[in-house]
Amino acid sequence: MVEIKTDTALEAMREAGRVVAHVLAAARAAAAVGVRPRELDEAARAVLAEAGARSPFLGYQPSFAPRPFPAVICTSVNDAVSHGIPDDHPLRDGDLVSVDCGAELDGWTGDAAISFTVGTPRPADLELIAATQQALDAGIAAATVGHRIGDISHAIGAVARKAGCGMPADFGGHGIGRRMHEDPHVPNRGRPGRGFPLRHGLALALEPMLMAGGRDDYRTDPDGWTLRTIDGSRAAHIEHTIAITEGGPRILTLP
Repeated sequence: MVEIKTDTALEAMREAGRVVAHVLAAARAAAAVGVRPRELDEAARAVLAEAGARSPFLGYQPSFAPRPFPAVICTSVNDAVSHGIPDDHPLRDGDLVSVDCGAELDGWTGDAAISFTVGTPRPADLELIAATQQALDAGIAAATVGHRIGDISHAIGAVARKAGCGMPADFGGHGIGRRMHEDPHVPNRGRPGRGFPLRHGLALALEPMLMAGGRDDYRTDPDGWTLRTIDGSRAAHIEHTIAITEGGPRILTLP
């Protein structure tokens, strides 16, 4: 069932989204050559605690996962597309890092992700990150009253395909609100004019995941969580929680 949020609920989600933005900023500030992803998770936990917020990631176990997620952020490095578990492998010069985070505050949830490079960036990685951001921007621009989910999906997919990138099949954006994952599902590819109609008060997390190799298939690590490109190419993941409003799309996960 799709829940349409009141304006009061959207304001509460904005506060949760603000916490998410602060967590992501802290994780990015902590990232450097030699720093362990587990240290980024520690920085994220401190921000959540300071805000009085709860992590919807910690202990989360969807049907595909063999065990609950053990951290408050996902850290996906280089060929990891998403769901990477923060570990003790130090970040290296030139690594491409994607950090995904959620926060629950006063019963409402925000969810967002960023991608960035550590140390000396590879030009190809910067192009991949830029394409992923452009795909998200296109999806947000299409998220207007009177459009449908397929219009968002088509806008995201068109940018990704033009850039020659693949997108992991079966994964995409989602509704969000009282829980991190709600209806409707928002694919990162689709046909315009199809799917659930966009109405004022609908809250969505849009999250293009682009794979530089151009393939849509992926593999899952033995940890049961981390998704990786099948060809070893690099991936980027950028996400915002947005609200559909009569005045246009509103990003809820800004600082």
